[in-house]
Amino acid sequence: MVWLTFAPVADQTAQYLRVSLNLVNWLSLVYVVVAIFFSLITTWVLDSLGLRFSLIMGSWLNMLGAILRVIGMLSCIPERAMFPMVMGGQTLCAFAQPLVIFAPTKLAALWFPDHQRATANMMASMANAVGLLLANIFSPMILSYTNTLFMLLLIYAIPATVACFLATVGICERVPPTPPSASMVTPSSEFFLHEVKLLLTNKAYMVLLVCFGSGIGVFTCFSTLLDQDNCVSTCLMWQDFAGLCGAVAIVFGVLGAFLLGLYVDKTKKFTEVTKINMCLTSLGCSVFAVVSQLSEQKFIIGAVCAWFGLFGYSVYPVAMELGVECSYPVGEATSSGLIFAALYLLLLQALAKPMAESPLSICATGTDANLSWTVPVLVMAGLCTLGTCCFVGFFHTDYRRLSAEATASPNRVTDQSTGGDTWANSTDA
Repeated sequence: MVWLTFAPVADQTAQYLRVSLNLVNWLSLVYVVVAIFFSLITTWVLDSLGLRFSLIMGSWLNMLGAILRVIGMLSCIPERAMFPMVMGGQTLCAFAQPLVIFAPTKLAALWFPDHQRATANMMASMANAVGLLLANIFSPMILSYTNTLFMLLLIYAIPATVACFLATVGICERVPPTPPSASMVTPSSEFFLHEVKLLLTNKAYMVLLVCFGSGIGVFTCFSTLLDQDNCVSTCLMWQDFAGLCGAVAIVFGVLGAFLLGLYVDKTKKFTEVTKINMCLTSLGCSVFAVVSQLSEQKFIIGAVCAWFGLFGYSVYPVAMELGVECSYPVGEATSSGLIFAALYLLLLQALAKPMAESPLSICATGTDANLSWTVPVLVMAGLCTLGTCCFVGFFHTDYRRLSAEATASPNRVTDQSTGGDTWANSTDA
């Protein structure tokens, strides 16, 4: 939710903070930059210090960052210090995000049996999507009613504070009393740097890393620049419409992820589902690149955003589980933590060029007025299509974790009190 606070209201944010649109985009881009450079440390923290420590630390960083953003908008703060303080708060929140967003695969593996892992991963991953959904809906709404960025940031600081309190007092256990699956009976004992080396020499994992990481980069650009991409084409009410498009994409993404989680838990067809969804996502991205440049095409743009969310965002938790399957016995956080966004936003920003004055544009003013996003969205569609083609053609893998659990099936015992399956630790024999 904090991540995309400013993206749906980018032009208004630029006016309030008296900075350019490029600097406003950095309020979102900082999350990607921090995640890339902080991902190795984050995955080490998750696999070494545990899920509980990571979630509590992340909630504190997020709360402190949200509060710093509010302080930066106080009337007593000099105008020249407003943007640096808001950026400082965003950066603290950016350090918190990897600790949470890389956790679902670890949570699913640590607390859920094999027939529930994909669904558990989906539910945890989509919690982040719900936050993005709320940002797309409430940022334009709050700003239109209050006409002040201070109130917007103050309202967003409240759930961050509540979440920090709940995480601190509510997360009590580091691990479940009984391992839920055979792969958790004997966790990986490899050193962290050796696990990273194993990943970098794993062909299937590297294909997934590059291709799906590229896809996440495209989705990050889509979410961050949606407001600016549609600025000319939607004409009146463009701000609310951009937020609505983002919300529609996320709603359909959550719906698709729920259905895919149930399907994959039953069939274990991780590869097939990921390839099909990436192909359909590329198709949607290509259509979006065309229709986003047309005027008065709200219905088509909204439908394409729904398509993009249904097939693009929904496949994220399945791909995370696929990363674990092709890299086992590397730690779950390590394998998922390296699959993140490429820095496409910088490239697309650089490709956006000023165009001649257009009577249809009511967007940014001054140096940011009437930027043409035709080339950037076409490049975004091309990158998405290229990544999909490489993934479909070159990704092949065995499901190593499922194979290991099938081999260890003699250790499965039945809990008579619950009727469920648990796993006996063979080292205790």
